[in-house]
Amino acid sequence: MHELSIVMNIIDIATEQVQQAHARKVDSIELEIGTMAGVEMDALDFSWSAAVRNTVLSDAERVVDRVPAIARCGNCGLEFRVSEPFMPCPACDNVLVEYLQGKELRVKSLVVS
Repeated sequence: MHELSIVMNIIDIATEQVQQAHARKVDSIELEIGTMAGVEMDALDFSWSAAVRNTVLSDAERVVDRVPAIARCGNCGLEFRVSEPFMPCPACDNVLVEYLQGKELRVKSLVVS
């Protein structure tokens, strides 16, 4: 379950930011997670509740922004929303596409106190 390692990395980022700001804790954290980032949200939620205990994130409000996947066809240039991996272009059926968004996995913002 790689979601636990994702949460552990988020804890590390939050802890570093709290230390740099000479704060005590994180009040809120906003994450951007693309629909094609390979993150299972139920597993992330499960990992989150267990991993953040007794950390700077233990009482933080967590907001997750899901970023829809958008791709551009390498053949015809059509930009389209992707609903599943390896989805072909709806216009020309080409499978060589470039993801423009939807693979994000980042801490967007932190509020510390």
